[in-house]
Amino acid sequence: MPDESILSDDFVRELMNVGDVDIVVGVPTYNDGRTVGQVVQAVRAGLLKHFPRERSVIINADGGSRDGTQDLVRAASISDLSVASDLHALRTLHCISTQYEGGPANGIAMHTILAATDLLQARACAIVSPESTTLEPGWIERLLRPVFRDGKEMVLPVYRRAKFDGLLIRNLVYPMAKTLYGCSVREPYPADFAFSGELGSHFLSQDIWNQEQGRRGTELWMTLWAVIGKCKLAQSFLGTKTRREDAPSDLVGAMRETAGTLFSSLDSYASVWHSTPEPVEAPCLGCEPSVGEEASRLNRKRLHDMFTFGVKELDPVFLSILSSPTHEELKRLAALPEDRFAYSGELWARTVYEFATAFHKAVIGRDHIVQALVPLFRGRAYTFLTDNRDSSVDEMERNTESLCQAFEQQKPHLIDLWDGGK
Repeated sequence: MPDESILSDDFVRELMNVGDVDIVVGVPTYNDGRTVGQVVQAVRAGLLKHFPRERSVIINADGGSRDGTQDLVRAASISDLSVASDLHALRTLHCISTQYEGGPANGIAMHTILAATDLLQARACAIVSPESTTLEPGWIERLLRPVFRDGKEMVLPVYRRAKFDGLLIRNLVYPMAKTLYGCSVREPYPADFAFSGELGSHFLSQDIWNQEQGRRGTELWMTLWAVIGKCKLAQSFLGTKTRREDAPSDLVGAMRETAGTLFSSLDSYASVWHSTPEPVEAPCLGCEPSVGEEASRLNRKRLHDMFTFGVKELDPVFLSILSSPTHEELKRLAALPEDRFAYSGELWARTVYEFATAFHKAVIGRDHIVQALVPLFRGRAYTFLTDNRDSSVDEMERNTESLCQAFEQQKPHLIDLWDGGK
């Protein structure tokens, strides 16, 4: 039975008026008025062009925006696309905007969209980010077609990113997920992705929705769940992914969503990662080089300074989290001048695994553990930027895979600590 408890009565009535559909496209929002209009218009154009015969609905799940986001969604949903002669709807294309309670939280938005998808008995669902300003109508086809017509259960994106965009994914999420779960997809924490209605129902039936993973980091949890469940995965090249220059940067929040979700997963799937996982097949459709050549705008000196300050200020915290050898090595690094500083992949992997074990054992508050990883990540980011400053796309790919090998080599350290070692 669909989980309607999260859906308001008014929203349920709107959904019932729509009736059963083939495709749902969910757009989670919170104060995205600057970009959401063009995103919704691109989604509409993609559905009309590539899926004109299917019954479709766009569902906007909003976390209480105060900038008119919902009004802009509704306006975009009725804008005139008839100027494009090749866009002809053979069925009514619905668009519904609802405001959920308890937000803003992407996980609650996802829960809302999943419940609506289940209620409408949709065959496929795509999620698109309101910040995907480079979204083109073709993205909708590339996300949905493998699910809707090729039998895939989940489709994850591959983007062409700026050279040093996604440092947290490259230095933490990708190597850890690949090592522990055989998850080699390039965007394990997707902003734009798709899944079958049946898989969506499985997501909906899990008991995470009153837990932390049901509020933040939910998309990463969904990917890991699909990987561990041996679902039929694919990756689809979408094109250039840009980040708004005025978009807020919240590294602590991002660390909670990524490291927090990964660390939590270790408790749930200990029997999986204790063994050697088989690599999960996820063929990439239409893939092209995924890294652009743009130079970094990040201030490396500031990253180094924040690392050294963090190591000094958080020393009592690190004493409770880290082993003595790792703790001493980090203190040695913090004392080095910038031109001699290098936070190696092996030391970084060992650091992450010791944090994961401390999280598991709750040696201090788990949120404090995750936050304490932030200054150390800045030190690792400094080294990544330095090592790849003049690297080509291929060299960066090789360096990323070398980091994965470091996580693999340090995995026995994680198992030893987890099973009682010190």
